[in-house]
Amino acid sequence: QVQLVESGGGLVQPGGSLRLSCAASGSIFNIYAMGWYRQAPGKQRELVAVITGSSNTNYADSVKGRFTISRDNAKNTVYLQMNSLKPEDTAVYYCNTKDLGGVSSWGQGTQVTVSS
Repeated sequence: QVQLVESGGGLVQPGGSLRLSCAASGSIFNIYAMGWYRQAPGKQRELVAVITGSSNTNYADSVKGRFTISRDNAKNTVYLQMNSLKPEDTAVYYCNTKDLGGVSSWGQGTQVTVSS
């Protein structure tokens, strides 16, 4: 079992920045990929960004050039730096990990609200 604890969400004005963090604990030795998903009201959960153990990254088209995912393996933590935030980025953001067997673990979610 992998436990994930997210932090860093909040209210920010359009054009502002936030940094999300997700610390993993428990059975972390088998984690391969770490990433972030988001779910806005009335919409399906969608991938935002993912980073693999070899630091390959993938981003949703809607966040490319604005968001950056990074990973500190020594701290078992993944970060999401979000710049130039837009109202449409408003959602609950969930941390996700996948192990080499394809098993997913999810965090509890952190609310990001972009509004003036």
